[in-house]
Amino acid sequence: MNYIKALGSGLAGALSVTLINESVRRFVPNAPRLDLLGSRAVEKSASAMGYSLPSSARYPVAIAGDLLSNSLYYSMSGVGKEKNTLLKGALLGLAAGVGAVALPDKMGLGEQPTNKTGQTQLLTVAYYLVGGLVTAATARFLTDRFFK
Repeated sequence: MNYIKALGSGLAGALSVTLINESVRRFVPNAPRLDLLGSRAVEKSASAMGYSLPSSARYPVAIAGDLLSNSLYYSMSGVGKEKNTLLKGALLGLAAGVGAVALPDKMGLGEQPTNKTGQTQLLTVAYYLVGGLVTAATARFLTDRFFK
């Protein structure tokens, strides 16, 4: 798969996760708070490097970091044979979702943002699964339209 196509489709998946999170969290009381998780990660990382970010900078830095890291992560679905892109996107999404539920507390980021209730956990996994599927669908679309 072309690297531009892989990165572009990875960005589409990352944007979908971020847009779903930002939309649902405003209307669903037990929705995952990936934004809060990202802000805590930014704060902890900056502190570990001896920096202190103003609270107003944490959210934009977290969103930018999420988009960059998730884009690179999801772009891995474009590695290897194209016929497996959908399966790879789904598996990457599931792995990211399970990791987002299981790892934050172990990383010192607290468990509430993605582990508050069963609904929160399910939505977290679903967001990332959708991201993986959007990545795969975008890769197929780009292949059909531009990269034959």
